[in-house]
Amino acid sequence: MREEEVEKLRGVVRDCVTKHLYSSAIFFADKVAAFTNDPADIYMQAQALFLGRHFRRAFHLLNASKIVLRDLRFRYLAAKCLEELKEWDQCLQMLGDAKVDEHGNVYDSKDVNVMYPDEDGEDREINISSAICFLRGKAYEALENRAQARLWYKAAVKADPLCYEALECLIENHMLTGEEETSLLSSIQFGPEDDWLTSFYSCLIKKNDAENVVEGKFIELEKEGYNYNHSDPSFAHTWKNNTDLLVCKAEYYHQCGEYQKCFELTSALLEKDPFHMKCTLIHVAAATELGHSNELYLMACSLTKDYPEKLTVRTPSFFPLCRALSWFAVGCYYYCIKNKATNHDGTFAPAWIGYGNAYAAKEVGDQAMSAYRTAARLFPGCHLPALYIGMEYMRTHSFKLAEQFFMQAKSICPTDPLVYNELGVVAYHKKEYDKAVCWFEKTLAHIPSALSEIWEPTVVNLGHVYRKLKMFNEAIKTYEKALTLSTRSVSTYAGLAYTYHLQDNFAVAIDMYEKALWLKPDDKFCGEMLAIALEEGAHRGMDPKLEYR
Repeated sequence: MREEEVEKLRGVVRDCVTKHLYSSAIFFADKVAAFTNDPADIYMQAQALFLGRHFRRAFHLLNASKIVLRDLRFRYLAAKCLEELKEWDQCLQMLGDAKVDEHGNVYDSKDVNVMYPDEDGEDREINISSAICFLRGKAYEALENRAQARLWYKAAVKADPLCYEALECLIENHMLTGEEETSLLSSIQFGPEDDWLTSFYSCLIKKNDAENVVEGKFIELEKEGYNYNHSDPSFAHTWKNNTDLLVCKAEYYHQCGEYQKCFELTSALLEKDPFHMKCTLIHVAAATELGHSNELYLMACSLTKDYPEKLTVRTPSFFPLCRALSWFAVGCYYYCIKNKATNHDGTFAPAWIGYGNAYAAKEVGDQAMSAYRTAARLFPGCHLPALYIGMEYMRTHSFKLAEQFFMQAKSICPTDPLVYNELGVVAYHKKEYDKAVCWFEKTLAHIPSALSEIWEPTVVNLGHVYRKLKMFNEAIKTYEKALTLSTRSVSTYAGLAYTYHLQDNFAVAIDMYEKALWLKPDDKFCGEMLAIALEEGAHRGMDPKLEYR
């Protein structure tokens, strides 16, 4: 066989791979490798076997070659075969010895003298060392050594910022706190042409900054673009309508408690890209907060149909996440209709937290705490497990323990207003009213957007504390502020009525008690206090109805 014929066969193999005709690729690659015995052709044959899912055979071919320990391509592909075979210890052994420090810097690596031939062409490639670091991280995570996995994922991103999968694992698995994510991002050496990527990554990490800072990041990225026809502005392109960027916005709206805004955005995005997993997750979460049980039912049915539990051996690796999301949606639906929820994947953070919330809603504290503790162990960069553990302790009046976990949640995420609200509630129950005022004021200061109805209980709580401190005028102003957020809160009218009652302003107090009872006729406190106010008003020689008029 002449050299030009061999080269044509190589072209056939590449074309078969492009057209996903893997059996054909394997057949012709085998003939080329047998004829030439060239390492490049052996590697091409192993690639074809790997793509055809013949992992054991591909590994044997690579391992049998004498070049496997001297060529990083061979070693990496052999390790990928072991990854697919779930032989994680052997995978790490194949990747070789290396150490990484807390900042993701690799040292004591034995790969410095190992060759890695540069590919011909002008396409930009991801550093092979970054890919190897990422694979080490996956292996350690599979072996449940999440501390080492976290370090190797950091090393992968630092070795090459284009290794997005490593950053995705760090973010989605909540392996880093917000401060650690920011520190990692600032340590990455981006290329001069990667300004857009720097902005995009800054939008992906935890959004704990003030509203104007976060919105500024979105605006800056939306302005990024290019114009390949400078004479015609209509050819200009930007990231403004990019789905991933809009999903980041939706996630931020959910974080701010603007659930309706979030739901509307995810609804529009899912019409354009109905199988975007991150968008679907946020959409399900927003629908749960809004109580849209019909939407959750339809989503759950659709997801379980598209991603059923029983799948073939050829299932791609991302399908377990899809299945987890399917059953998470089912659990959210049952949670929404006050039934028992479930989880399906031990590495899916929302499922563990949702699982705990479902038990907490049923007041089954032991199971709820078990789920939250598991989530805290698996996702150390997420503050929600510690927050919910604190809430469970508060439900059982263990206020000191609750405060400890709230402080732990605060150390992980110092900008979540809900954490400060719960600390304020703990201080109120401990009769530390000055401290409670401080925490509730911090809550309102940390709300990243304008006050909405969701924060009305916090404003009411602040009013209660002012009343306890006998700062009646401040309490009245605070209650009235709460009424601008919601006019259907019994607690607000009751607090306002009781404050006026303490000031001996019986006419207004009686009116407020009656408004509270109109909303909740069987409210015991308001009923009893209304009777007392009427009696005390009568003893003072005052006709409440006449004076109020």
